[in-house]
Amino acid sequence: MNEVRGNMRQSKISSGRIAMAATAAGGLLLATAACGLAGGDTPPAAGATSPAGSPPPAAPPSPTEPAKEPIVLAFGGDTHFHEYLRARLQKPETALGPSAKILRRADLAMVNLETAITEGGTKAPKTYAFRAPASAFAALRAAGVDVTSMANNHGMDYGVSGLRDSLAAAKKAKFPTLGIGMNAAEAYKPYRVTVKGNKIAIVGATQVLDDHLIQEWTATDTKPGLASAKDVPRMVQAVKEAAKGSDLVIVHVHWGQELNPCPLPRQKTLAQELTAAGADIIVGGHAHIPLGGGYMENGAYIHYGMGNFVFSSARGQSARSGILALKVEDGKVTTDKWMPVRIESGIPIPLKGSAAKAEVKRWNDLRECTGLNAEPVAAP
Repeated sequence: MNEVRGNMRQSKISSGRIAMAATAAGGLLLATAACGLAGGDTPPAAGATSPAGSPPPAAPPSPTEPAKEPIVLAFGGDTHFHEYLRARLQKPETALGPSAKILRRADLAMVNLETAITEGGTKAPKTYAFRAPASAFAALRAAGVDVTSMANNHGMDYGVSGLRDSLAAAKKAKFPTLGIGMNAAEAYKPYRVTVKGNKIAIVGATQVLDDHLIQEWTATDTKPGLASAKDVPRMVQAVKEAAKGSDLVIVHVHWGQELNPCPLPRQKTLAQELTAAGADIIVGGHAHIPLGGGYMENGAYIHYGMGNFVFSSARGQSARSGILALKVEDGKVTTDKWMPVRIESGIPIPLKGSAAKAEVKRWNDLRECTGLNAEPVAAP
């Protein structure tokens, strides 16, 4: 798993300034402008002297760390390639449909991979079980996704054997995959990456597990499984460890109640505890519909539910979704934007015009029951 979490940076993680503007589809245009060297005189050639004959001035010291620039993060919701969606993996470059254009423009994009990645294993004793082939990782990468979490109530749908297959597939694809491991140390370990000088740590965990599977699916020091947010002290420890040496800590949590548009008390409590431990951003999923998002008094940004994204059974209310874009400056979210999509035949399609405006208003209204602020809270 260490190889998975420490892999290469994506080509889109590059230097430059980010400009954010609305696209025709109600999304963001994330433009990157190349930056030249800072101004100043050209250093004198080796052995040169000043006009007075004195030795040339010493060269300025090399910077030890790159300057932190603003970055844009993009988040999509629950993603699997179940049933008829599996056929889309035959063409990974188009598997996620037109919304991939938005994900590719972000400096870092993330979704929740809600499926086991295996062709084998034994189905867990549950009603719904999802699995997909290893080409799922190629599809995510082609769509601009940089990291994913498998800490959810489908991550071990095909048991420990399926978990081993998922880990092997992620390792072979060199795709950062969180919240799952051969032991607790691996499952709770953050993925670390530097993006435009920003040192980012991301942790994945689930607060949702079937009661009869909690023990079997929870990773321990000696057993493979998932990172469980039900163990709050362990989650707090994981966030504190992630915060060490980081400019930005992101926690992806699978939580909440299906089809409930408001966060549960336990979600709000966990958000308080994790932000107190050092989380700057918490993004979640599981409800199959969007929930609200906004800013806490302590400056952290919380989004309680992303809804579905690439999901075969999405229809009606569960076909409402979106992409969340967050602009981060100096380790804090300064701007958030909801780019609504409608899931058609399992694939998220960006909305335009009046339909997009109506969904953005609806998303803003969802904030009412979250206790969050629409704008960043000014420091005292």
